[in-house]
Amino acid sequence: MKYKRIMLKLSGEAFLGDRAAGIDPEFTLKIAKQIKEVYDMGTELCIVIGGGNIFRGLSAAEHGLGRTTGDYIGMLATVMNSLALQESLEKIGLEVRVQTALTIIEVAEPYIRRKAVNHIKRGRIVIFGAGSGNPYVTTDMAAVLRALEMDCEVIFKATKVDGVYDKDPAKHEGAVKYDRLKHDEVLINNLKVMDPSAIALARENETPIIVFDINKPGNITKAILGENIGTIVTHL
Repeated sequence: MKYKRIMLKLSGEAFLGDRAAGIDPEFTLKIAKQIKEVYDMGTELCIVIGGGNIFRGLSAAEHGLGRTTGDYIGMLATVMNSLALQESLEKIGLEVRVQTALTIIEVAEPYIRRKAVNHIKRGRIVIFGAGSGNPYVTTDMAAVLRALEMDCEVIFKATKVDGVYDKDPAKHEGAVKYDRLKHDEVLINNLKVMDPSAIALARENETPIIVFDINKPGNITKAILGENIGTIVTHL
């Protein structure tokens, strides 16, 4: 394996399946099975999930809801996704802990770094819900923060697109896919990988990011093995 401890950043849309909104349990189980493949190889896993399949705070703010309130609702949406993934992972025999940046002790542990590290050392998967616990901070930024705190070697951004393009491939037929980028190139060209603050923090700490399509079974395993899939963003 090229990587031993990873941060897996899943978009909320990864949980949609064929639905327009919400959580598709069957598709969530498919993601869980991909995660189990790499867990069984000896990979240590941290996971952060977005909430866009349920609620988007920024979009709601554009339609009149206060941004702070919208962001807190979005954080709760990420907790829902975290619990759904925990359930799917436990169904296939994995031990999982959900920690949240907002205190919801009835359903999850509060985020405590030392406790999270201990879970990982004991072979558990840790899912971090509720982003960073702060409005105006995206789950992309939370993924980078937690990756650094957990000493992850790499961030896997698993999306519904097979890499980073110079423009939206869904809207532009001639969009060109990048195999490799530098953090600086992402920022200068305003490429839609993660939000700029997350990219800047990853650059500052020389943390690589690999962007790939979660809908293709086996892609997480290929990324763990260092195969050339998607787009890698690095400081080199």
